[in-house]
Amino acid sequence: MDDSETQGSVEMEIEADEVAEPDFDNLVGIVTDGLIGAVGGLVGTAVMTAVLLVAATLGGFEFASFSDLAELTGAGAVLPWDAAAVGYVIFLLGGMVTWPLLFASIGSYLPGEEFAIKGLPYGFVLWTGFAPAFYEGYTGAVLVVYLVMTLLGHLAYGFSLGSVFDYLSSRPSTLV
Repeated sequence: MDDSETQGSVEMEIEADEVAEPDFDNLVGIVTDGLIGAVGGLVGTAVMTAVLLVAATLGGFEFASFSDLAELTGAGAVLPWDAAAVGYVIFLLGGMVTWPLLFASIGSYLPGEEFAIKGLPYGFVLWTGFAPAFYEGYTGAVLVVYLVMTLLGHLAYGFSLGSVFDYLSSRPSTLV
């Protein structure tokens, strides 16, 4: 075997190493990232629900408005339960799947160093859709309570979602 054949085989080995897929691009990594998003969404939605409970206590939010979400999706007709409960489950699933996936995909473009801080403008953007969608004709001081509390709830959602992303993304590959 001469030097050119040896050099060719070394180049082939280097090329094979360069083409190898990265560690994170496998099914286990994708599922793990999805679970991190779902956990973050669950935590964020739980925190936002607590803020909405305070708003409901102050008269600035009605949980019955979730029934509109159930009717809009048609789930209220299919499922025989309370329409507000069905709407809340849809809201919870959106908070655990849809919004964390969007956050994961655009999070690096949002302002801030950590995902917790990046979650604040993200929560604000989500609030701009939530506020008119769940508006129930509030006026005066109740309207102010509705707007302030739902904004605080969405900021808390974004911050909590980002905090879970920060915490779990820096963990080793196994949590046990």
